[in-house]
Amino acid sequence: MSFKKDRWLLPEGVGELLPQQTEQLEQQRRDLVDLFRSWGYELVMPPLMEYLDSLLVGTGKDLDLQTFKLIDQLTGRLMGVRADMTPQVARIDAHLLKRDVPTRLCYVGPVLHTRPGGYGRSRVPLQVGAELYGHAGIESDVEILRLMMEMLNRCGLDGVHIDLGHVGIYRGLVKEAGLSAEQEEILFDVLQRKAKPELEGHLCQWQVCERHQRHLLALIELNGGIEILASAKDKLNRAGAEVKAALNNLCEIAHSVSEKMADIPLYFDLAELRGYRYQTGVVFAAFVPGYGQELARGGRYDNIGKAFGRARPATGFSADLKILAQASRAQPDVGGMIYAPADDDALLESVITDLRAQGERVVRALPGQACTGKAMGCDRTLRQVDGCWEVTTSK
Repeated sequence: MSFKKDRWLLPEGVGELLPQQTEQLEQQRRDLVDLFRSWGYELVMPPLMEYLDSLLVGTGKDLDLQTFKLIDQLTGRLMGVRADMTPQVARIDAHLLKRDVPTRLCYVGPVLHTRPGGYGRSRVPLQVGAELYGHAGIESDVEILRLMMEMLNRCGLDGVHIDLGHVGIYRGLVKEAGLSAEQEEILFDVLQRKAKPELEGHLCQWQVCERHQRHLLALIELNGGIEILASAKDKLNRAGAEVKAALNNLCEIAHSVSEKMADIPLYFDLAELRGYRYQTGVVFAAFVPGYGQELARGGRYDNIGKAFGRARPATGFSADLKILAQASRAQPDVGGMIYAPADDDALLESVITDLRAQGERVVRALPGQACTGKAMGCDRTLRQVDGCWEVTTSK
């Protein structure tokens, strides 16, 4: 009996939107698609599910754990419901478009997670993002960062700051220290928690040489303003060429972003490894005061299209449009509605058609309807005055 009473309940982390929330979300979706289009980004629409070996290519186990699996009844093959659209868009660029020029693509659509990505987050995000393929220079990373900031501005978010890091620094140090895959996994977890005593214990147990220990321990402390980049160059001055190249790349991007977006605060954390499993270069995330989790994230993920036949440089960002709408202080411009009577009048039909063509929302009364237009949320009413139909204020 209790099960029958609770039929209205939804699974944990799965919600639905009411009319006003949906209106806000749809307005933001349209606005962001138009924004991306104005920057030259073409809209694509990948499928909601596809074969698992294609869906998860090059992404690592994190995305695998977030993906719902099912058996295709037609072929018997394992399929997945997408948990992230980025690999799908990379497949479109590499396998379907096959362009030799830089390609800009954008997308908006639902994804499904096996569990929420953070406290209070939905398991059914509405993912929005943009990707730039075919250019390996810092200019494409900076363009993506600027477009992400423009997106957040369009959503009415104030006080945004950007956190920057670079997975190449960590990867290079791990390689120099000669750590095994299992040791790297442990190290990754410890760094995310910034547990320095625990890290020291592991490095001693693994008999990592003193120089490499200093480099890996320095990652925990290398976070703060732009001044930490100079500190990083000093503390990692004996690191190899791969680490130095990654650090120089991060410095160049930071300098360019500071010039082009001087009013945006930049913070750096060399132990922050968002998307480490498939990112290859700079990583970044956007935050606002009063909201403890990132609002958007992205970075460079070169060569993910290799499995689809073309290894191309790639950089991009994504966000959950539901989170952006929730964090935004902007209110949707819903506009009013016009109440039209149920009269069977050809002139009235013509007036209603014209009003709708002008973008007005006209609600037609139904025969026998007892409630007024105002009770239905209408702020205006179509009334017949001297043989003509006129829009008047509802009383």
